Amino acid sequence: MKIAIASDHAAFAMKGEIAQWLLEIGHEVADLGPDSDARVDYPDYGYKLGAAIADGSATRGIAICGSGIGISIAVNRHPAARCALVSEPYSATLAREHNDANVLALGARLTGIDMAKVCILSFLAAEFAGDRHVGRVEKLSNPPIFANKA
Repeated sequence: MKIAIASDHAAFAMKGEIAQWLLEIGHEVADLGPDSDARVDYPDYGYKLGAAIADGSATRGIAICGSGIGISIAVNRHPAARCALVSEPYSATLAREHNDANVLALGARLTGIDMAKVCILSFLAAEFAGDRHVGRVEKLSNPPIFANKA
C-alpha cells in the first residue's frame, strides 16, 4: 500500500520511526515532511497530506503532531480526506469500517510508539463496511450548505 506520512516538529522523531517500520513491513512510503525537528506549522503538513490523498498519490495517510488534534483538523479541511485521531486500535478499526477514514492521526506526546504501531496495523487491516455507512460517508465529502439563520 502507498502510505503518505506527515508531521510537525513535535512528532518528527515518531514520523521517522513509523516511516521506517512501514517500509520494513512492505509498504511504500511517501514522507511529506518535515525534514528536521526545527519548528514548523502543522497545518502546512496536514494540507499536503490531504492533497496527497485527494490526488491519489497515496492510498492511506498517517498524520502526527504533538497531540494529533491540530494536524487532523488540517487534513480534514480537504473534502477528499477523512482523518480520524485515535489513541487505541479499536477506534482505528472503526474509523475504517464505519467512516471509511483514509488518514489516521496520532499524538506523539500522548501515544507511545508501540501503541501507535498497533493502531496503524488495525487501521490498515480494516475495510470499509459499506452498507448503511455509505450515505453518511458521502455527506462528509459533500456537506450541505447551511443558510445563515441570523
